[in-house]
Parts: sequence; structure tokens; C-alpha cells
Amino acid sequence: MAVSENGDRRAQGEGQARKSGLLQGPTAQRRALVKRPPAEGRVVAITGAYSYIGAELARRLEADPRVSRVLAVDVRKPAFPASKTRFHKIDLTMPTADSDLSALWKREGVDTVVHAAFLSSPTHNSAWAHELESIGTMHVLNAAGEAAVGKLVLFSTTLVYGAGPSNPNFLDERHELRGHPRARFVKDKVEAERQAERFARENPETVVTVLRVAATLGPTINNFATRFFMRPACPVMMGYDPLMQFVHESDVVDAFQLAVEGDHPGAFNIVGDGVLPYTTVLALLGRIPVPMPSFLAYSVSQALWMTQIFDSPPNFLDFLRFMCIADGAKAAREMGFCARHDIKQTLEDFLGVAPPLSAAERGL
Repeated sequence: MAVSENGDRRAQGEGQARKSGLLQGPTAQRRALVKRPPAEGRVVAITGAYSYIGAELARRLEADPRVSRVLAVDVRKPAFPASKTRFHKIDLTMPTADSDLSALWKREGVDTVVHAAFLSSPTHNSAWAHELESIGTMHVLNAAGEAAVGKLVLFSTTLVYGAGPSNPNFLDERHELRGHPRARFVKDKVEAERQAERFARENPETVVTVLRVAATLGPTINNFATRFFMRPACPVMMGYDPLMQFVHESDVVDAFQLAVEGDHPGAFNIVGDGVLPYTTVLALLGRIPVPMPSFLAYSVSQALWMTQIFDSPPNFLDFLRFMCIADGAKAAREMGFCARHDIKQTLEDFLGVAPPLSAAERGL
């Protein structure tokens, strides 16, 4: 389906939502219907439940006595033993997704929705990606409004800030979301955030939390960052050596768990402890740096992307030239989130050489 058709579908969907009152301002009736997360008997729905974040969060909620049911929403069933988790196959790209979701969430009494149905890597099928992330988010928000859920947690990425020569040393949550004009992978996530921001503004009785996650590494997660740094050789832009920032996969799930357990409205940067120059990262990982002039690097990357040899589009080379370092102070201050792994520990664990965390470090 063409992107222009996607836009028509979104406009039509928004028109229907406004007509039904989903996107109108709050009313006393809706405020009374909103399901505030109770102390016990929580019902949590997770979209993108097959993803690493969705599946690991569901595992943790399985062990939480305060949670009575977890609804795993995806097109593929998560593969882990479950007693409280129920799988529901719903495709967010389908026109009926919002009505299917709202009917399910009303029937099950869902009080919290975690929306994690986002791609972990760029794809050549940009039209489908837009359907999933932008149109899919519209469906989720419409359903959340119709079902009057009390809390919505949205996955995002620090890539939404964009990489550029004018970036400050640390980007806080007030910084403009510039994304990347030629990166569909980033633009769709910026669009999703804009929709969530509007939903929060028009539905202040629902707690909306956006978690902007830094590039995530770890021993089990599979995404564009892990595949990039699994290569034996990595390009280095001649004349550039930007600072890099990562977060450990388990720390990301910690942040989502905190967002589910407490009320933390707004956007939060979820980042690991410390930064390192790109060439130092390559040295620690044992990767071979391949210095290239920018014009050659972009041309080679474009060719490899078009032939589908590499899964990193050429516009991602901007992040190897300019800094995109997010400030995690707000998450620490307001959410109580503190990454348990610093950048060196995260890189070591990614390589499989990190020593196990002690019981105190695991928070046991």
C-alpha cells in the first residue's frame, strides 16, 4: 500500500475517532470510566509481545503477585512458559485493529497498556513499516481512549533527537525531535511520539509515559545495533570520532517495569551509565576500524543497502559523525531509574565476557 494511501487511511481513521469522541477533550463521564491501576489485580496489555522488551516484561509481570492477567498482543506468540499471560493475535496494520483492541481491553478490564510494537531495525519495506508504527500507534491510541485505560507506556528511541553538528553534549527531554529527514525508521517513531503527545494532552486523566531508549546491547537482544557491532569490521568517518551511548537490555526492561508500576507522565531518556568515543568502542569489541572519507562511505553504504547486503541504510552514518547523547537525569530523578550496567559492562556482556552481577547489583 502506498504511503499516500496510508495518509488517507490515517485521516479517515482520525475523522472517525473524532466523530466517536475518542480524540475529543476529556469529559466527566470519561474521567469516571478511566481504569486507574489498582494496587492488586492489575490487568496489563502488551503490544509487540513477541519482541525482546515485550516478552521480557511479560515474564516479569508473570512473577508479580499484583498482576492478575497479562494480555500479549502480537502476530506471533511469545515462546515462554506462562500461567497468567494470554496471547491474542491482532495485526496492528489491519483497519479493524482499533475496534478489536478496544473490545478485548474492555472485556478483560485492562488498566495499563504497554505499546512496544515497533521495529528494532530498518526495513526496505517502508510502506509496511509506516503502517505498523504510525498507523498502528493510531489504532492503539484510539483503542486506549475507547477502553478508558488509566496508563499507557510507549516505546521510543533516543534516535528521535537526530544526529547533527549543533547537538549539545547532552540532549534532555525538552530538546526538539528532529529525527532524520531521510530515515523512515526514525520518522515513524517521531510520528508515533507526536500522536502520543496529542493523546496525553487531550486525555489528561490517562498517565502517558514515553521511554526514549538508547541503542540497546546485550547477550540476547537482536536489533540494528547488535548486528552492526557484530561485524568484524566497521566504518569510521575520517575526521570524526563521536561519543557513543548504550543501555543494557535488562536495564531497559527495568525501566518499563518502573513505568508500569508507578505513575510517571511525560517523556524519559533511558540510557546507560557513561559514554565512550566510537573508536574506543570498536577497540573494546575487537572490531577492525575501516577509515573512509564521508563521500565514499555514503556511496558504499548506499550500494550495500540497495543490494540488501547490509541492513543499515546510509543515513545512519550520520550517527558515526555527530553526537546524539541523551541526558538520563530526569529518569533518575522522577522514575528512580538507574542503569545497573555501565557502558563497559554492557559491551562486555554483549561480547559474553562480563562477570555475572552480584545479588546486590541485581536488586535481590
